[in-house]
Amino acid sequence: MDKEFLLAEMQAGPVKIKFRKADGELREMTCTLNESYLPPPDPDRPVVSPKTPNPEVQAVWDLEKEAWRSFRWDRLVVEDDHGLG
Repeated sequence: MDKEFLLAEMQAGPVKIKFRKADGELREMTCTLNESYLPPPDPDRPVVSPKTPNPEVQAVWDLEKEAWRSFRWDRLVVEDDHGLG
């Protein structure tokens, strides 16, 4: 699976992925990193210091749940030549 390819696809628009959750359950998620799909900043929410990024975990916007979610790269289920679930 090419991580850079998948990141570019998520930045371009919605991508459907599959991954194993920590409990072993298989989860499908339609997600994106494209700013046009992200919610506007909430002016009432306090700004917090960002965490140190973990390269093993990817935060994405889940289009179905309309919330930020994350997955571990090593739990991604690859089903085609492009690394997409």
